[in-house]
Amino acid sequence: MLLENILIYFSAFSFIFYSINSLYSKRLISEFDRWGYGKFRFLIASFQLLAGIGFIIGIFFSFLISIVSFLLFVMMVVAIYVRIKVKDNFVQIFPAIFYALLNLFIFYNSI
Repeated sequence: MLLENILIYFSAFSFIFYSINSLYSKRLISEFDRWGYGKFRFLIASFQLLAGIGFIIGIFFSFLISIVSFLLFVMMVVAIYVRIKVKDNFVQIFPAIFYALLNLFIFYNSI
């Protein structure tokens, strides 16, 4: 259970940090444009922020862990698809793969 909580907090804070950077980082703003999702940057960042917060709340309400981890898994699978579509290399795609597998693991352990 301790390892699972560490992984949940790691994913939560990663998505919170990434969501905030998506709003203010010039590099991430240009990345969203490159991916073709510049118009959706605020919406995607909001979902990631809510998911991170949902993970933290989920420590106290376990049903949220299943919902949030599944939704983040789906989001990361879409991110992998987008990065392949824009012809990113493996190093650029790897974080999405890592977070997809991490959230799949969290989901599997939460059901």
